[in-house]
Amino acid sequence: MYLPAQFDARDRATALAVMREHPFASLVSVDDDGLPFVTHLPVVVEERGPVELVAWCHCARPNPQWRHLQARPRARLVFQGPHAYMSPSVYPDLARVPTWNYLAVHCVVEARLVDEPQEKDALLKRLIAQHEPAYARQWIDLGEEFQRKMLAGIMGMELRVTQLQCKVKLNQHRPESHAALHAAYAAGSPDEQALAVWMQRLGIAPADADGAR
Repeated sequence: MYLPAQFDARDRATALAVMREHPFASLVSVDDDGLPFVTHLPVVVEERGPVELVAWCHCARPNPQWRHLQARPRARLVFQGPHAYMSPSVYPDLARVPTWNYLAVHCVVEARLVDEPQEKDALLKRLIAQHEPAYARQWIDLGEEFQRKMLAGIMGMELRVTQLQCKVKLNQHRPESHAALHAAYAAGSPDEQALAVWMQRLGIAPADADGAR
């Protein structure tokens, strides 16, 4: 993605926070016609040691994307964080234009297909643990035969992250706008409020700023 230096967030913890707080990602690969093919799916991100990141997910078996990845394992995984319009009214002068602020993470990944039933079961349990831990008991109680049928209907994927980009566009290079921008976002929509919180987290607005949530 286009990544000007002022918006290039090189802090790994920031990228991980965006990925984990917004786990519904877009997996982009290349189909047999050479065109992008996109699947939207929930992802669990795990750290392996101090450097390696792995994302786990699955798709329906009729989805052709896993076959694309079988032939061409390299793909891109995109996480979209909060985003919102920014009015030029946050500036003290009028010679300004509006823009859109947002957080996003792009990963280049190498895909490994996960089709062995026990490994797929472990993958599903990662998702269960992230989204609804109490469901784990219900999943077990459904019985092995039902579980096998459900597992046969999906293809799991282990996505090893080989490149990571995190873009934080919060007008951080224009400090004259920060106080008014934070106040506007803190009083706005859920996405705007989330951006106000990120402004505080990253020190763009003070932690005790008025309107903080």
